[in-house]
Amino acid sequence: MKKLFSYLLALILAGFGMLTLFLTCSILFDLFGIRAKEGNYVLFIVWSNFICGILYLFSAYGFATAKKWTAQLLVLAAIILLAAFVGLLIYVNMGGIHEKKTIYAMIFRISVTTIFAVLAYFIITKKKNSPVRS
Repeated sequence: MKKLFSYLLALILAGFGMLTLFLTCSILFDLFGIRAKEGNYVLFIVWSNFICGILYLFSAYGFATAKKWTAQLLVLAAIILLAAFVGLLIYVNMGGIHEKKTIYAMIFRISVTTIFAVLAYFIITKKKNSPVRS
């Protein structure tokens, strides 16, 4: 059952990562007219999301194969997102042009990443570090 749950989490995380990469690449390379639809996007937020999209895909592999580094990779992604969010708040307070939905999206992305990191810790890391009982 735990293996099935890990595969489900890997699938969800891989989907989230692929969606993230699709959207960020569409903005960065102006594909499919998505850049115009995004309005006033903040470039460093797009780049941090792009990097995290790659980390999500590696983490999905880590979930599927029960690698101990999965939680660490997701914590790194959460730190990148938190740093970008702090930068966004500074940028906004200095009068930077942005979309309000970017703030909500970052809060959502940080929350999802943190939840996946906690799940990876308890499902993979803590399980592998626990002593074997006879």
